[in-house]
Amino acid sequence: MKVISIDPGTGRLGWAILEKKEGKESLIECGCLETKAHTSLEIRLELIYEHITAKILEHKPDQFTCESLFFATNAKTAFDVGAARGVILLAAQKAHLPISQYTPLQVKSSLTGYGQADKKQIQFMVTKILHLKETPKPDDAADAVAIGLTHLFRSG
Repeated sequence: MKVISIDPGTGRLGWAILEKKEGKESLIECGCLETKAHTSLEIRLELIYEHITAKILEHKPDQFTCESLFFATNAKTAFDVGAARGVILLAAQKAHLPISQYTPLQVKSSLTGYGQADKKQIQFMVTKILHLKETPKPDDAADAVAIGLTHLFRSG
């Protein structure tokens, strides 16, 4: 099974492609799409949609997953990230991919067994589980990998 996983955001969007074969999880590719700070939301959303669609076409995943909850310090950030999640989910739906969503608590629990784990603990587990030489960078990419691992663990 191959999955594309997304850590949603408008300024920085983490993404990862993972695969599970014969009971073993592996990272195919991950990264972070960054959009310029003073770019209009409409253009940022178009860039996000096009990027996700291109990754789906390139890697042909079987499933799609993303983080379902986010925390924002202000309403504008919350609305903008909500809009980004909308175009992300639209890209997955238009590709006819089964969509799963996980809360940060579910991701932390799946990787560490502890729902209050911090970012460093999650990154350590991502690196250890996938036998990587170093933690995926930046943090948004590592978060997307963690979300993808959670899906692979939970979907058998």
